[in-house]
Amino acid sequence: MILSIRPDRKLIRAAGHSRRYVLITFTAPAVPPKEGRTPINISLVLDRSGSMGGQKIELVREAVRKALAMLRPEDRFSLVVYDDRIDVLVASTPASAEARRNAERMLAKIDARGSTDLGGGWSTGCEQVAAHLDPGALGRALLLTDGLANQGITDHDELVRHAEELRSRHITTSTFGVGSDFDETLLQRMATAGGGNSYFIERNVQILDYLTSELGEALEVVARDACVEVILPAPVQAEPLHEFRHVRDGNTMRVRLGDIVSSQEISLVLRLDFPTGKPGDKLAVDFCLSDREKVLDAPPCTVAWEFADHQANDTQPRDVEVDRAVAQLYAARARDEALSQNRAGDFERARAVLRRTVDKIREDAGEDEVLLDLAQELLSEESRYASHMSAMELKARYYSSLNLRKNRDPEGKARRRT
Repeated sequence: MILSIRPDRKLIRAAGHSRRYVLITFTAPAVPPKEGRTPINISLVLDRSGSMGGQKIELVREAVRKALAMLRPEDRFSLVVYDDRIDVLVASTPASAEARRNAERMLAKIDARGSTDLGGGWSTGCEQVAAHLDPGALGRALLLTDGLANQGITDHDELVRHAEELRSRHITTSTFGVGSDFDETLLQRMATAGGGNSYFIERNVQILDYLTSELGEALEVVARDACVEVILPAPVQAEPLHEFRHVRDGNTMRVRLGDIVSSQEISLVLRLDFPTGKPGDKLAVDFCLSDREKVLDAPPCTVAWEFADHQANDTQPRDVEVDRAVAQLYAARARDEALSQNRAGDFERARAVLRRTVDKIREDAGEDEVLLDLAQELLSEESRYASHMSAMELKARYYSSLNLRKNRDPEGKARRRT
């Protein structure tokens, strides 16, 4: 496996602060499907509030049936349903054929009703995982809802804190929002803090695909708790542009990538802010990968930037591939901010957010047609963000931006080498 580090430029200003970017890429090793995989301990946590009636609940039953069929006897699963009451339909149990058949029978009996104790249902599912989580197993809670957390724990920050605490205990949370009434910001924050993924199910028929796809990824994990570790000189600041949680301890910054699946292609852009310095001196930054079982064995990389005068900095060559990756992420951030302004009804501020980003991309584009096309695409969306959007359109645009910032494909699935 090869860890690639590409800086946008190699010179930094001796007499002024400099901002530079690096594009970090690697492809996870491929493993034969279903051979020697890590056992999984999973809880399926399903909303059965009144709005889940009809086709939704029928599709959930089918999705659960197919998801359980993917498990082996050495795996474990539990099944939790909730409205304003929480029921453990199947307590955590080995995934034997008999246990899976029993789960299908139990799920066939439930009806949609009541309001939504999302926090209680989710925490109950996580408790089922925690009670039987072997050190070598993968812990997963898959939370599906079409509504708001309006019973039990409703404070978003508290739910997010719980998700982060559970992640530290090796229980990952992924979320699935169905339709137009769920809170996409809450589900995204819970999934990000919980080390998992968040999906927008725009059409009921997608329930089966997304639920089984997320479980399928969990069954092909090759590296757990993966991180990019960046060793920085003390005065250099760094921040990922992608939507990954990160922490700095002294000179080491760790960007938490979560679990990596077979043949997954990872891209990460870091923004680096450099101080002033003496012409000819250099500042070096070290990059390496880590994970729980040391599967990601790429050799570490070092990139050095050299202090130079303004003229040398202004005329140095740029790596256009890095520029394009950076611009895509700033465009995604601009769309996200414009959506926030749109929701608040401040359409002119939404327009201004996009226009500033268009101007910046054009300023740095030179004659690069890809960057110029991106700026034009963003400009063409300006009027849409500056007018009323339906709840479904808001969610679709929110998840489109999120998936890019999370380095996922347009549907929210892992990008894989084919």
